[in-house]
Amino acid sequence: MSGRAMNKNALWIAAAIALSGCNSQADQPPLSAAPLSGAQIGGAFMLTDQDGKPRSYDEFAGKYRIVYFGYTSCPDICTPDMQNLMAGLKKFETDKPAFAKKIQAIFITVDPEHDSPAILKQFVTAFHPRLIGLTGTEDAIAAAAKSFAVYYNREGEANAGARIFSHSQSPYLMGADGKPLALLPVDDPKTEANEGAPDAVAAEIGKWVR
Repeated sequence: MSGRAMNKNALWIAAAIALSGCNSQADQPPLSAAPLSGAQIGGAFMLTDQDGKPRSYDEFAGKYRIVYFGYTSCPDICTPDMQNLMAGLKKFETDKPAFAKKIQAIFITVDPEHDSPAILKQFVTAFHPRLIGLTGTEDAIAAAAKSFAVYYNREGEANAGARIFSHSQSPYLMGADGKPLALLPVDDPKTEANEGAPDAVAAEIGKWVR
């Protein structure tokens, strides 16, 4: 094969790769079309992670953030939600590992009186090795919840002594600029057991992370 033919082939391959990349990007809607685009959700906080380290919202600037408010002893919602969220993130990591590195998942407790860093560490490590659990003072948690438009209220004690809270279901996907993009679909209406939820979570992440 002549040098000229080789050059033509190299140019053709490069063009095909570039076109493929353009087509892949074109499959994603613009961020301005995100369901929560423009909503006043999210804001600065300073809390404490599962290792006792102070963490701020702003330190994750430049990363997409999955933010969920709940509590570790939640009997019905938080555990299956976190299972589906983190299974969806793991699927996205397998499909698009480079893009997945741009995501930080964060669980913020609404029960700081009970959810110490040690308890949070046991909880978050059960779902994903990079999941961060955050706690803090009652006032700091209340301020963070308010900025994320999250409602919570302690209802009392269950028969077994577990603390019961009502709270918003808040599986937010936040953009690299810290602003909201979408709620992640942790509930799969097609199946009673939510088997399809991780796939739906991964698909929704794939729409917006770039």
